[in-house]
Amino acid sequence: MGNAPRPIAIYSSRGDLGAYMVYPNLFNPSGEWIGWVEPDRRVYSVLGYYVGYLTNDPRILRKRSADAMIPKRTPPPYPGRISPPASNPLAPLMSEISYDTIDVLFECPDQLHTLDTGEFKEDLD
Repeated sequence: MGNAPRPIAIYSSRGDLGAYMVYPNLFNPSGEWIGWVEPDRRVYSVLGYYVGYLTNDPRILRKRSADAMIPKRTPPPYPGRISPPASNPLAPLMSEISYDTIDVLFECPDQLHTLDTGEFKEDLD
């Protein structure tokens, strides 16, 4: 019986835990699915909207402009929840980011939301 892969902690520039990655899926600190990462490191929300890109830090960043042109993707099948680890390593030292770059988990974490929340959620009429 194999062990499930250990979630990789993804931090904000402040060093706060913002998400976990069990490749290719992203989960919030509670273990709920919030998006996925493509092989080219592009990050998408559960609804298929481009959110940013995964860095080696690891952080999720995006440029302030031009990225709005990236088309919506079809989300993969719902992976279910994960059980977050009881403890995480300390955040690594983060490199500075330039003014034209946004730290998604720090400045706009609502772009990575669960299936049942978010501004782009489709209304159930």
